[in-house]
Amino acid sequence: MFKYTQYNDKRGETCQWPSHMRLSRIVIMVLVILILTPLFTHFYLSNIERNVGSITHDSHSHADLPDEFNGMSDSDLRVSVEELLRIKGSVLSELRDMEFKRQKLLAEIQSYMKSIEELKQELAHQQTNLNKLKISVEQAQVAQREALEQNTPDLAPPKRLIPQEVMEELKVPSKKQSRICRMFSCFDHSRCSLTSGFPVYLYEPDKFTILHKGWDVDGFLKTTLKQALGYNPHLTNDPKEACIYLVLIGEALRNMEDVNSNLTNQFPSINSTALRKLKYWGGDGRNHVLLNLSRRDLTVKTGDIFQTLDTGRAIIVQSTFTYESYRPGFDLIVTPVLGPPGGDVWQECSSMIPARRKYLLSFQGEMKSVNNEPIKRSELDAFILEHLRKLLQTGTSDKFLFEFECSLANDDNGNMGAQDWALCGTDSSRKAILKESTFALIFAPNSEFISTSLLQARLYEALRSGAVPVILGGDQIRLAYHEVIQWRRVAIFLPRTRITELHFLLRTIPDEDVLLMRRQCRLVWEKYVASVQSTLDTVIAVLRDRLNIPPLPADTVTASSVFNETFQPLYVTTMGEGEQEESLGPIEPPYDSPSYRRNFSLILTQGHELWNDWGDPFRLYPALPSDPWLPSDAKFLGSGRGFRPIGQGQGGAGKEFSEALGGNSPREQFTVLLLTYEREQVLLDSIARLRGLPYLHSVVVVWNSPRLPSAELKWPDIGAPVHVVNAARNSLNNRFLPLDNLKTEAILSVDDDAHLRHDEILFGFRVWREHRDRIVGFPGRYHAWDINTQNSWLYNSNYSCELSMVLTGAAFLHRHYLHLYWKWLPQAIRDKVDEYMNCEDIAMNFLVSHITRQPPVKVTSRWTFRCLGCPQSLSEDDTHFQERHKCINFFSQVFGYTPLLNTQYRADSILFKTRIPHDKQKCFKFI
Repeated sequence: MFKYTQYNDKRGETCQWPSHMRLSRIVIMVLVILILTPLFTHFYLSNIERNVGSITHDSHSHADLPDEFNGMSDSDLRVSVEELLRIKGSVLSELRDMEFKRQKLLAEIQSYMKSIEELKQELAHQQTNLNKLKISVEQAQVAQREALEQNTPDLAPPKRLIPQEVMEELKVPSKKQSRICRMFSCFDHSRCSLTSGFPVYLYEPDKFTILHKGWDVDGFLKTTLKQALGYNPHLTNDPKEACIYLVLIGEALRNMEDVNSNLTNQFPSINSTALRKLKYWGGDGRNHVLLNLSRRDLTVKTGDIFQTLDTGRAIIVQSTFTYESYRPGFDLIVTPVLGPPGGDVWQECSSMIPARRKYLLSFQGEMKSVNNEPIKRSELDAFILEHLRKLLQTGTSDKFLFEFECSLANDDNGNMGAQDWALCGTDSSRKAILKESTFALIFAPNSEFISTSLLQARLYEALRSGAVPVILGGDQIRLAYHEVIQWRRVAIFLPRTRITELHFLLRTIPDEDVLLMRRQCRLVWEKYVASVQSTLDTVIAVLRDRLNIPPLPADTVTASSVFNETFQPLYVTTMGEGEQEESLGPIEPPYDSPSYRRNFSLILTQGHELWNDWGDPFRLYPALPSDPWLPSDAKFLGSGRGFRPIGQGQGGAGKEFSEALGGNSPREQFTVLLLTYEREQVLLDSIARLRGLPYLHSVVVVWNSPRLPSAELKWPDIGAPVHVVNAARNSLNNRFLPLDNLKTEAILSVDDDAHLRHDEILFGFRVWREHRDRIVGFPGRYHAWDINTQNSWLYNSNYSCELSMVLTGAAFLHRHYLHLYWKWLPQAIRDKVDEYMNCEDIAMNFLVSHITRQPPVKVTSRWTFRCLGCPQSLSEDDTHFQERHKCINFFSQVFGYTPLLNTQYRADSILFKTRIPHDKQKCFKFI
């Protein structure tokens, strides 16, 4: 620290001079003396030299000599001159010494001036650090005060209640009592506590058979369901702790060896005695779920195989129900399992564009009845068929395709068990027609049935092909999972008597709503009905949702360190290049984002969004980008814990702005996620630049190289934890691994060669906090239409007043999207990323835009991203751009459309200006 010297000013008040100012005054006085002394000396010696010169010019002329030399002889005069010359040499020697000293003093003065400047910079740096420490101390005091004011410790979860015994034997209810079962009267809730995890037990189909001799469960269903259930996290092998018990009925088929036996004609195929003797039936079958998932036989003949059976208090899950047999809120309507066992089902989908297809409405089917008896159509049925035939001759440009009679060659379903519309043609032929249809007409079954397998199968086909279902008689039926899925966002329900409104209604729906409904069709198909795996997962999720039990947490990837347990990496303290000489915020210890705060309230407050928007009802996530915000009043009245309003709520300029995070969310930090491959020094330099960065929680480095880092590397100590994670293989998909050591919602995805200043990072972080569901970053790109081919997209990085992508080489995104990238994004897209070793950033932009239907947000940065000392970048290779062109078009095929949206908006800090080349024009010249 500097010392201060007191002095009195003109007002008589005592003031203080800093010691460095006093030193400056002394140096200036010495400098003035050293400069003036040689000048005076030079002037005096010059006069003497002139006088001596005049004497020696004419030694014989004494008249020109001064008076004191007139009386001197020539020898004395010569001695005097020599003496003067000696004096001159001595003076010149002294002058040279003085000049040397003067140069030395000037060098010292320059050294002192440099030291003064360094001390000034150090003073400013220390003052900045002091301000940061003051802010950090203030924030710590606020956190301590909040903890004391709360005075309520975090509650530990309640003890997990798990039954210790199997089902207790109870009295068998009467058939009348079973027919009126509801969850509150026929389900044992004591076996399904809030924290039980909803364990599910499956009866082994080969060991516990409940079919009559001569019947067996469809082998495909048996094998596939067992395999699919094995992937479900709720499966348990301990029947004592189970909440529900699954009994696979499947689709009963006759054994070939018993085809001639009288037992093959026995109906129903279920042995009621064997059903009641199931090991854990408990007398009344409570908490048992009977799964009748049809696959081949889509008739109603064998659909409701439980109609004449007494199933006790067991829940029935199937596609066919009569109004008499269906128990609302207890039984569950599902679709037939017509899809593959599981896996990537995206390729099954057709394109979502264009909105209007060749046919406005199509239908293929034929009404049949039992044993080909004459069909007795009502007057309403005849009127409906007549009106539909008239639509074929409509005078508009709309095209219809109706087939009400099937040829024998195309009829693959046989006779119907009741008057209903059978399917015409093969699956592939119907699929081809539906892909060319904007809407698909579906007839509801007769009034006896609330649902049939055929109805649900037609719904499945329409959803798969992207044809919006139009259900004639939709007011009398129920669709699969209707208690959780909002089918009115997917299908059009029209009473049979209003058939004359059909054409007018379809023409009033604009393209935007057609695409919105088609998009919702695809969402429902992919998540709930596309495969055996999705069907089984949905059944379990619906039953769990009824009980308000939260799902199990989503899986994460274990972050395995590249260092073993005994190795200690070398750390060195360096001054980060990007460290700012200004106070940008507090330096705090790592603060994890609160996780799993809405476990038990999410399904209550946003259950419909979870099932019908882009939520996930099958898994629980630490936090969602769509989590609601509290109103501004709550920061100060009742719920202000964790908030850091600017100026304590009064607002303020730069000083107050840097002291508090502000915003609409409580305080938080962010994690830097770095992907690197064999550029060790570049990586270390990038990490070193993060030293002193406010709100930095930790740095996670994904080491993508099979060669481990050198043990001699000196890792920079930046004041925050640095985790180096070993990737299983070299893949750009590893950039988005949902690692278990990512403890914050905000993730800053950064290339190892990106050069960002601290103020740029913090500005991007603050902007992301207001757009948590979007990608917020720096390098913007856009997808451009290829005007030459007129049928494809191009990746473009030129200057543009629109953008549609923000590259994840320097961008903030929510941690939730890392889970979706690996769990929900089609495997075909990740495979394409591995094939090209490119395009992972484009894939993430597709994903987020597809979910949010919003463009990314670009924030202001410096003109370019620098990479000092990096080798030739891959992005400068023309092959790189060609691959990215191909990626955009391939991703569009997989998604069925291009989800990227354009934006003309960029988030700028106030007074931040951007340079632009002279040959380019800004979007607006003066702003």
